[in-house]
Amino acid sequence: MISAMSARRPIAAAGLVVLLTSSGVLHFAVPESFDAIVPEQLPGSARTWTHLSGAAELVVAALIAAPRTRRLGGLLAALLFVAVFPANVKMAIDWSDRPAWMRALAYGRLPLQIPLVLWAVLVYRRAAVRPGP
Repeated sequence: MISAMSARRPIAAAGLVVLLTSSGVLHFAVPESFDAIVPEQLPGSARTWTHLSGAAELVVAALIAAPRTRRLGGLLAALLFVAVFPANVKMAIDWSDRPAWMRALAYGRLPLQIPLVLWAVLVYRRAAVRPGP
C-alpha cells in the first residue's frame, strides 16, 4: 500500500512531464514522422494536427509540472493518450509490410497506451492527496 508520504512524491509526475515535454517538442522539431500517422479521416492538414497534438502535450506537461494544476493535468494526459491511439493504429497498419523490427515497434505502441493511461491516472490520483499540516 502507498503511504501518504510516498503518494506526495512527484516522481511519477516528473517522469510524465519529461515524456510529454520531449514528445511535444519533437512534434515541432521533426513533424514529418508525426504527420505520417495522422488519420486521413481528420479534417484539415496532417501538419495542423501534428502541431495541435504537440501543443497539447506541452500544455498538459506544464499542468502536471505545477502542483496546483497537477490533478487536471493527469486527467488531461489520460485523455490525450486515449485520443492519440488512432494514430498508433494507423502506424501499425501502415507499417505492416515493413521489416520485422519496424513492425514490432509499431505493434508495440498499441498496448503501450494502456500503461501510459494508467500512469496519467496515477498522477491524477496522487494529486488528489493533500498534504497534512
